[in-house]
Amino acid sequence: MDYSNTNATDNSQLNDTYSNQFVQPVWRIVLWGVAYSSIVIVSVVGNTVVIWIILAHKRMRTVTNYFLVNLAFAEASMSAFNTVINFTYAVHNEWYFGLVYCRFHNFFPIAAVFASIYSMTAIALDRYTAIIHPLQQRLSATETKLVVAVIWLLALLLAFPQYYYSSTAQLPGRVVCYIDWPEYTVWDFKKMYYVCVAVLIYFLPLLVMGCAYLVVGLTLWASEIPGDSSDRYQEQLTAKRKVVKMMIIVVCTFATCWLPYHIYFLLHEFFPHLFEELFIQQVYLGVMWLAMSSTMYNPIIYCFLNDRFRAGFKRVFCWCPFVSDGSYEGLELKSTRYLHTQTSVYKVSRMEATVSTVLQHAGEELELVSPGEADHCCPSSNGSSSHCISKVPSESYGFSSASNLA
Repeated sequence: MDYSNTNATDNSQLNDTYSNQFVQPVWRIVLWGVAYSSIVIVSVVGNTVVIWIILAHKRMRTVTNYFLVNLAFAEASMSAFNTVINFTYAVHNEWYFGLVYCRFHNFFPIAAVFASIYSMTAIALDRYTAIIHPLQQRLSATETKLVVAVIWLLALLLAFPQYYYSSTAQLPGRVVCYIDWPEYTVWDFKKMYYVCVAVLIYFLPLLVMGCAYLVVGLTLWASEIPGDSSDRYQEQLTAKRKVVKMMIIVVCTFATCWLPYHIYFLLHEFFPHLFEELFIQQVYLGVMWLAMSSTMYNPIIYCFLNDRFRAGFKRVFCWCPFVSDGSYEGLELKSTRYLHTQTSVYKVSRMEATVSTVLQHAGEELELVSPGEADHCCPSSNGSSSHCISKVPSESYGFSSASNLA
């Protein structure tokens, strides 16, 4: 899919697009400029804060959060490197940035969108495993990073044709950045590529995530464990529902923002005569703004729906007069001495560790601990904790605990 501009001319159109018909009044350009600039500011700042919250706090380094880091990086990068350039080219229909950036501009957005949506897909599958198969072995930190690397490798391979065939051309009075697709008599390579991209970076992963969250949702909202009504169980169930609800909102936001864009370009490929009117530029700018705006919503969603992210954002923006004081302790690390003591006690209690690991896998999705760390509480016969050698549930290492969820 061409993620670069509305008039990214292909080689069959160069001869009949010499004149620049897409000239807008200044006031309209200013309004669109403010709209697109707001995306860059909110996206880059918000996603950078998300990355800091996760990487700077050990208790936030979970499988889910590693994928959130990848998602935030992809969205911040696409917003920073492509949004303003995209807007400039769409408004002026003239390329000012040379051949190298033309290739990068056509190449990187597809890779970034692929990395974004497959990070969300990996989260959905991880949540499915944690909730539907709680005793199944989870991904380690190393395995999670390997999955992220594979995602980016596949993303770069998918986007490579747009890099390889990108070129610039000097037309009378202006330069254009376009993709010089090869022409074959048997099949239309360009059309096939765009359809494949739309399927691989939109429809297929959304289908996978939809199925995963449907099963998870039915399990969390329509089922109960017979006879288990303990406070611990209810807290875990409530927290699981909250994290799944948050991720469903993230996925639905992405799907809503990008659907008009995919429809736009698929229509462009199969019904090109519909895109010869001057008003199509305004349609494209609106569709592109909605798609690019998807990069700025996730930090807002995390902030509103997760206490630990909210605490991190309040920490960063504490200088703002309208930001109220928030508890930052939920993100802070325990002292080194405390962690060493905890580790020593853990080594003494192998059996307790085994029991608690099973409980852990069945526990709150947001209470996932970082590799090598665990809460070790031995349940008594009535379901309560008779002896704890670590922390109480509200202080456990992880994404967020049941007690501090919004």
